[in-house]
Amino acid sequence: MPDAARTLPLAGFAPLTGRAVTLTAAPPSARFILRARPAAMAAAAGPLGTHLPVVACRAATSGRLAALWLGPDEWLLLAPEAEGEALRARLAAALAGLPHALVDVGHRQGAMLLGGACAVPVLNAGCPLDFDPDAFPIGMCTRTVLGKAEMTLWRTGAEAFRIEANRSFLAYVWRFLEAAAREFTAG
Repeated sequence: MPDAARTLPLAGFAPLTGRAVTLTAAPPSARFILRARPAAMAAAAGPLGTHLPVVACRAATSGRLAALWLGPDEWLLLAPEAEGEALRARLAAALAGLPHALVDVGHRQGAMLLGGACAVPVLNAGCPLDFDPDAFPIGMCTRTVLGKAEMTLWRTGAEAFRIEANRSFLAYVWRFLEAAAREFTAG
């Protein structure tokens, strides 16, 4: 839901733009949680422009829309904020009469983008996952933790990650990554 009067959750945080590590606020996004069974999953493909991923911990994209698998019947849908209401309307029309839940969660989360040759060691400072490309390939996503904060982590490139976290944890996650990055950006 665009609101010109609201403050973006990471406003005032200076991006890191080094060669080894970059950390920037993601552009404002519309976010929906979709819970659906097979018939509704198939119906959602039209408005999304792609099928919902059914392989665990994978994301599917179509243009600027993304669907991240969170569970056997749950997906996080992402779109540019300005396209959120249109996406919601298209999904509501396509899913009418089918058992499903479509919940706008745009107000509860924010996102940041972490990249660079040292993005993996920066993440590993507080995240217990194995980021070897065979274990966590491009397109993989999962709910996990960074330090004491829950997050959804999506590998969007070989050295690029999107981190979704609840608004109340965004500053903590940013500062954690910023501190971990100092080792690779000092000097």
